Amino acid sequence: MPIAIRDDAVFIILRKIDEFNQGDGQRDINFSATDFTGLGLTKSDLLGHLDYLNQRQYIDAEFTGNAYGNQEDVPSVVDSDEVGFRVANTYGAEDGPLPHLITFKRATLTEKGKSMLKDMEENPPKDLDKGPRVPLITEHTPFLEKVKVKGGLPDIYDARDITETVFRVMRDVMSTAEADRVQAELHDSALPTDEKALQMEVADLWKDRNPIVGLLSRIRPPLKGPAPIGIDSKLFLTRVDNEGGVPKTVNAEIVVSAVFSATKDELSQDRIEAVAQWLPEGKVREIWQAA
Repeated sequence: MPIAIRDDAVFIILRKIDEFNQGDGQRDINFSATDFTGLGLTKSDLLGHLDYLNQRQYIDAEFTGNAYGNQEDVPSVVDSDEVGFRVANTYGAEDGPLPHLITFKRATLTEKGKSMLKDMEENPPKDLDKGPRVPLITEHTPFLEKVKVKGGLPDIYDARDITETVFRVMRDVMSTAEADRVQAELHDSALPTDEKALQMEVADLWKDRNPIVGLLSRIRPPLKGPAPIGIDSKLFLTRVDNEGGVPKTVNAEIVVSAVFSATKDELSQDRIEAVAQWLPEGKVREIWQAA
């Protein structure tokens, strides 16, 4: 069935592909539902837009899978040596928010696409002003703002509290030495603001505000392995849900993905790979790798 091509969705897609190709090329790029918050786009709409832009030669892309998103045609196993560009299936998969991927071997803007993006940046689509505005996340977006937008959270204080909770559970599964190496790389401001309660570096969020809890996390061994002795993926997400006060409008997987994504933007590739090995196998590690 034909879909209506929307200027606002086209603008976001072109902008993200352009930013990806201006980067160092060391990370995958993901499209997810949070990139199109407020637009009411379905998975089929997103993939249809990508297919349209490719066929009309606004982008030059090579990808596998069904462009219109039939679940049975979406690969569940990805060859990490082959994939450099990914579209996360966050639009209603029954087995969680990030289990399947449409894979792109490459995706760049053509000259035609660059010209259209330039015109759109000079005259942003009017549709962006209808309904909830869609913030465009870039590498310069403050940490807590990324968590708020990608996590679908109502305010910055929720983003701060949930980030601290996710970080606490992350530290619990790591060695103290690894946790210290992560903290050393989290040096950017969490959010430029005049509010004293939010004036902090990302590294301050990594530390526990409760000194006793912070001390215990440093002296006990990593809580790896199956529950209840260790922290597996299910317990990791349950703790975030219970301790972080996750709003009912979202869930633990969504907010963990948001925190993971913002955190990976702060870390070196070596540290990203090291953290992955400490996280519980299964869902949580998959969310980290896909964030």
